[in-house]
Amino acid sequence: MFFPLAGEPSVDSEGNVYFTHHFFEDDVMLEADIYVAYRRHLNKGVSLSPRSFSEEDFLDFFSEARQAGEIVMWAGDWQEMARQESSGPIVISGLASSYDYTPLIEVTIHSEGTLLRPLNESNKQIYLDSIVSFAAEHTPPYLGLGIEINSVYENSPEDFDEFVTFYNGAYDAVKNVSPVTAVFTVFQLEKMKGHTLWSDEPAEPENAQWSLLDRFQTDIFAFTTYPGLIYRDPHDIPTDYYDEISNHVSKPVAFTELGWHSEGSPVGWESSVEEQAEFVDTFFRLTENLEMEIVIWSFLYDPEIIEPFRSMGLRNEDGTARPAWDKWLECGS
Repeated sequence: MFFPLAGEPSVDSEGNVYFTHHFFEDDVMLEADIYVAYRRHLNKGVSLSPRSFSEEDFLDFFSEARQAGEIVMWAGDWQEMARQESSGPIVISGLASSYDYTPLIEVTIHSEGTLLRPLNESNKQIYLDSIVSFAAEHTPPYLGLGIEINSVYENSPEDFDEFVTFYNGAYDAVKNVSPVTAVFTVFQLEKMKGHTLWSDEPAEPENAQWSLLDRFQTDIFAFTTYPGLIYRDPHDIPTDYYDEISNHVSKPVAFTELGWHSEGSPVGWESSVEEQAEFVDTFFRLTENLEMEIVIWSFLYDPEIIEPFRSMGLRNEDGTARPAWDKWLECGS
């Protein structure tokens, strides 16, 4: 008779599980194999969001960002790819080895659902040539082609259909020159679930957009999530809020934008630094059963943009940490 016996498992300091499998035949051990189940590592990070773009603040950002996690994300206009040495994607990719972080690059074709320029043959060729050239030269670990792309679907299903066809061709072209690059597009989660932003009414199932996921080739399923645009307090977020994602995806999940504001506005949706910290804790608790590969907090420092995003930074303008910073360092490790 030939049969295996497994020894008692053990766990190392990093959470990896080891056990030995012994193979016997006629009471004689033929082989002993050691198996390892590695604990999945969650890559945390922040987007490029320095205190200012002075040389000192810009370079200091990378040291502070490295404390926040392994990833620094650049997100912007796809046409930026066509620029040379001064382009954001090239700068972020070029500094990665010096500051020991993993770059994540995302490019967009729209603003609030409206195309930045027509998806005609000329512009599509510029987009394709620039992204393939970048991938071939820099071998980016993560490359997002399209940001909150379901906003385009809501604004113009025709433009969305055109992008789907273009994206899938671009996916193949990038993988051809850089097979190790994880390529994906990004969806806005609250809209995917059928919510109306700035309304605390329940999501409308008939408005859900989960079927859009099936139209894209992808290596990971990426979302932005801002539940503070739906719920007035982190306590109000349902405990199964993020569980629904698992019903629609078959690969690891990335949250490439995550945030909660910290100021006492807008009216009716007032927040605070304490509430922001509470959300960080809530988010990691509600996603502990989700197969996440990446979580990026949107801003290290407050950006000069509209509310509520203008107060989502983890650190104050004077460089001091908000309570959410400590929570961010503590959670998801």
